[in-house]
Amino acid sequence: MVFGALRKLRDSLGKTRGEVMGRIQAALRREVYLTDEFLEEVEEILIAADVGVDASVELAESLRRRLKQEKAQADLAEVTRVLREDVAAMLGGEEAEPELGGPPHVILMVGVNGVGKTTSIAKLARFHKDRGRKVLLAAADTFRAAAVEQLVSWADRVGVDVVRQGMGSDPAAVAFDALAAARARGHDVVIVDTAGRLQNKEGLMRELEKIARVCGRQVDGAPHETILCLDANTGQNGITQAKEFSAVVPIDAILLSKLDGTAKGGVVVAIARSLQLPVRYVGTGEGVDDFALFSPREFAEGLFQMEEPSD
Repeated sequence: MVFGALRKLRDSLGKTRGEVMGRIQAALRREVYLTDEFLEEVEEILIAADVGVDASVELAESLRRRLKQEKAQADLAEVTRVLREDVAAMLGGEEAEPELGGPPHVILMVGVNGVGKTTSIAKLARFHKDRGRKVLLAAADTFRAAAVEQLVSWADRVGVDVVRQGMGSDPAAVAFDALAAARARGHDVVIVDTAGRLQNKEGLMRELEKIARVCGRQVDGAPHETILCLDANTGQNGITQAKEFSAVVPIDAILLSKLDGTAKGGVVVAIARSLQLPVRYVGTGEGVDDFALFSPREFAEGLFQMEEPSD
């Protein structure tokens, strides 16, 4: 039985699972044997779920090879079993929490405006707080007044501290003050919000580099994680965003928000495969607790889960 966050991860894939499984079942009703036509249809189904062309072709070819080697029937149970195993392997197997640096452990959160970055920061703060860690937020997105106010509001709701300055303040100065406060007050984790504008890449690069330098001077090895927040609903556009941000700042992992609201949850596979970056966290709903450490195995099972027969 799956509990808590892992159940939420599976449940959040309901829209994607319904589309994928329904189409695979329909294809199997038309194709009893493992024909080229059936495998091409599997590719199309996976591509429609935003798994990506290369990954979809690779998964379909593996399906052909493995079912023939294992002399298994091309029925729903066997087809989905192989797809589950291959997708989990493609995504790296089991979930893994990052090792904490510091103290404090410094996380730089980046992402374009509108992807749910502020909400995701609050969820990540709650994630660490639930593990007994004292968390501080740094409102370093001083470009938009709304961003600071939203972060302060979320900090109050989650019950964590926040360091802020006025709109237009130097973001690196906010990070400096936050890390100084964290060291003085014994915080375990600092999450630094950053501006989400990509139209001026040179300016953003200088800004992020300055924040990183300031963090590194305050705490050895900081920032210990740079996490890119992507909206699952953007599908393949998320890969474009990730590539653009990767050109500005080295990215360590992906936080995928709004996974519950999309029928294209397969983009997790496309992102991980195209960018060679781990998907570390997923937003699984609107509530602050609707958040999970990403598990490749649970994701694959949630994507290709057969419905249990009712009594």
